[in-house]
Amino acid sequence: MGEVEAKVRLLIILSDGKPEDYDDYKGEYAIEDTRHALIEAKTAGIHPFCITIDHHAHDYIAHMYGEVNYIFVDDVRKLPARMPEIYRTLTT
Repeated sequence: MGEVEAKVRLLIILSDGKPEDYDDYKGEYAIEDTRHALIEAKTAGIHPFCITIDHHAHDYIAHMYGEVNYIFVDDVRKLPARMPEIYRTLTT
């Protein structure tokens, strides 16, 4: 993605919750690992932004993405209608 010629390099992550896997990749380790990867992306000029439906996201997501780099969508069925608004906000 860093090699693509673009004015804005935006990485939109759709999430249903905390970063977890079936093995031991979960909890604080997974959150910090993901946070580190997001910092690396920012350093490379890529702007990560998360859209989540997790009702408990407020407990961890600001730590991973920063205070303004995510939104909570309370009804996933509304997401298609909100995407153009979200994209406009992120690219202007």
